[in-house]
Amino acid sequence: MEEDKSQFADLIEKDREARTGHGWRGTFLEYLQKIKNDPQLYKLAHARLYDTVISAGWEELTQSDDPKIKRLFGDESIRVFDHFKKEFFGIERPVAQIVRYLHASALKGEEYRQALYLLGPVGAGKSSLIEALRRGLEKSEPFYAIDGCPMHEEPLHLIPRHLRREFEKMLEVTIEGDLCPVCRFRIEEEYNGRYEDVPVTSVSFSKQARRGLAIVPPVDPNNQDTSILIGSEDISYLDRYSEGDPRVLELNGAFNVGNRGMIEFIEIFKNAIEYLHTIITATQEKFIPAPGRHGTVYVDTVIVAHSNEAEWQKFKADPTNETILDRIVTIKVPYNLRLSEEVKIYEKLLGTSGFNSHIAPHTLEITAMFVILSRLEPSNTCDLMTKLKLYNGEEVVEKGGTKRVDIDELREEAKSEGMSGISPRFAMKALDNALTESPVGVTPIHVREALINMVKEADLPEKTQKRYLEFLQDMIHKAYLEILEKEITKAFVYAYEEQAESLFQNYLDHAEALVNKTTVKDRKTREELQPDEAFLKSVEEHIAVIGLGAEGFRQDVIAYLWAAGRRGEKISYKSYEPLKEAIEKKLTSSVREISRIITKARTRDEEQKGK
Repeated sequence: MEEDKSQFADLIEKDREARTGHGWRGTFLEYLQKIKNDPQLYKLAHARLYDTVISAGWEELTQSDDPKIKRLFGDESIRVFDHFKKEFFGIERPVAQIVRYLHASALKGEEYRQALYLLGPVGAGKSSLIEALRRGLEKSEPFYAIDGCPMHEEPLHLIPRHLRREFEKMLEVTIEGDLCPVCRFRIEEEYNGRYEDVPVTSVSFSKQARRGLAIVPPVDPNNQDTSILIGSEDISYLDRYSEGDPRVLELNGAFNVGNRGMIEFIEIFKNAIEYLHTIITATQEKFIPAPGRHGTVYVDTVIVAHSNEAEWQKFKADPTNETILDRIVTIKVPYNLRLSEEVKIYEKLLGTSGFNSHIAPHTLEITAMFVILSRLEPSNTCDLMTKLKLYNGEEVVEKGGTKRVDIDELREEAKSEGMSGISPRFAMKALDNALTESPVGVTPIHVREALINMVKEADLPEKTQKRYLEFLQDMIHKAYLEILEKEITKAFVYAYEEQAESLFQNYLDHAEALVNKTTVKDRKTREELQPDEAFLKSVEEHIAVIGLGAEGFRQDVIAYLWAAGRRGEKISYKSYEPLKEAIEKKLTSSVREISRIITKARTRDEEQKGK
């Protein structure tokens, strides 16, 4: 017991020492020397937030060796940032756009004077992205502020305007902003104009303590008060001080609190337009009105906001909102459309839950399959299941070859794809229901039934409900049977991978010999043999490669694998998708009777049960 208390006390003491050690306090003169030694200590809010994200590291997707990634992004320059990588899946483009906005703003481009607005459906991750930015600031190095300033403002604001050019040359920085009314008053009254003696301290960002981080929830239109944004006057002081005296000011509004850091507007367009007028000057001119008769207050903050598409369309349709629209950088955050990434989302969410039940293989995959189908728009180029596979970076085999579909063209004809459909929260509720009903463990069948029940009970348009049920009862059912058949094949075929690889190597030997009109050397006896075309046909027929098409198919296989070998890629039966499918189907055919008994037979005789 005493030992435990001692360990707790040690932990508390070590944390206190660590936090105290990071603190700094000195005069403005001492702060000037720190800036002289390291000009990078002076940063505006956008630059600080950008550096926080970038400092975690990043990588170019185009440098990935994953063939799926190459098929999805090609040579497009997309970066994956470590700051977001472990939490966000399948939205690399929106994340890259957010970082580009911060980068341009850090360099004081046009976006520096605009708010960042995230547009997307519920559950797409808008608020989570902003939360990730906020956590980054909370973990970042402390910033320096005038001690006692209600807005934690930059100490360099103490330098009078007429001296700034000289100080800028000495410090190698460009000073922006002016003192708040409270600090102007304090310099004269407390320090007799000697601003060099004003104390400066280090400050850490904190959402709970409202230091540099502010959140503005939607406000009832009948009860909107701009004091939530810009602060107010404390009427209890008005009997002692005049209305123009800064001592009556309460600079505790969201813009005051979010100074030096970030301010988030939740569901921004639920607010009346008059309430949002403060954003206009806060973005373009970098000031907000002070309460009462105190002029204006300089603000340095990253303004981020988010809402769903219905509210955005309504707001955008009103021509009187043009001024605010001109001060917004809009980034769409759609639902993820990649199957493999959707599975990662559920794995992450389940990892934070208290469920410890066994989840059978492919359960999350089947769930994700339905969810993504609900988000896709029909295309004349291919069916939805093919589209799902293409968006996952898979190669789809059709008539003995890889289906040639331009993914960019698919995206172009469905620009709003991913902005509607089933949210991850809906899918997680189905998983929760299945896990609650079957605490020992769940299978794809359990979750599929849970999803069917939820869709039937959901308040959805009749057409949408019918469409979702068709996905679950037809497409998802068939997809699961295909998956099951492959799994059964792997279970029943002895040394499945080795047999598949052996078939692949034999096929290559005979196909290459036939194409080049040479003989095949037996790998064991070293005997020279004629190429076995019957064997080749027995593999090719499984993907409908017959007759005159066989010769072209063999040439394509040899050419593709030769090019892959030149690039230094490891060659296996999985390398060329059409041949991989043919080999797998040939192996599957050997246990097809058993797989059909397991996957499709409603009744089984004794012999079938034995099998």
